[in-house]
Amino acid sequence: MDKLRLGEQELRELRKDIFLTGFKGGMAHIASCYSCLEILYTLYIRGILRYDRKDAKWKDRDRFILSKGHAGLALYGIMVKAGLMDEDEYHSYLKPGSHIGGEPCMRDSKWVEATTGSLGHGLSMAVGMAMALKADQSPARVYVLLGDGECEEGTVWEAAISAAAFRLDNLTVILDCNKLQKMDLVENTIGTVNWKDKWASFGWKVDEADGHDVGALEETMKNWKQAGMPRLIIAHTVKGKGVSIMEDNPNWHFKLPGRRELKVFKEELGISDPELE
Repeated sequence: MDKLRLGEQELRELRKDIFLTGFKGGMAHIASCYSCLEILYTLYIRGILRYDRKDAKWKDRDRFILSKGHAGLALYGIMVKAGLMDEDEYHSYLKPGSHIGGEPCMRDSKWVEATTGSLGHGLSMAVGMAMALKADQSPARVYVLLGDGECEEGTVWEAAISAAAFRLDNLTVILDCNKLQKMDLVENTIGTVNWKDKWASFGWKVDEADGHDVGALEETMKNWKQAGMPRLIIAHTVKGKGVSIMEDNPNWHFKLPGRRELKVFKEELGISDPELE
């Protein structure tokens, strides 16, 4: 199978379901969910993360932290696909009595390793987890997904320095590099940043991959040997991937379509009128 097409139909259905769930809930960061969907799919569905469906707290499980917590709807959608969350619970998103909100919360799911949403703190928590696993001589690894705009937070770099100093080669950061943050380009906010050189200068092993190519992501994630240093994978992505009017458009950071725009979503995601009801 062509690597560029690996999981293509499943991912299209996931994008459709994420949109319908967010649209019916009344609010969602759809564009942010779409930029990292292939990354989450690769981690949970393609066998990168080690977990036991029967035991959410298996001591040697790999840990995953979605630091860009506003993409929580994508994480929960993937968890449904992986058999870690009930579909009815997922579709209760933002409805009265629901446990599912906009960002991942530990009290809402036994599969969530860290409550996130306040940007910049996920890596700090991941460093602590990686250190604890090292101390316990556990084979488990820690993965954390950051946004490139999120890397303006100073806590990210304190954690990055610490991870290198403690030689945490059981820690992998995946950078969702979609080049947008909220309502503008990252480069318009902090200037042009060479993320590869920046992270390497902090003592990290850095690789890059097409963030929407599941085959390339899987190969990059698996092609790693512990070498006494933490690892960063720069995943080059498109914010809003999958819907033409959202792609690379900063206006869609936290926006749902109006009547005219909805026609594009319906056509490109294969949504019928009954599915919107």
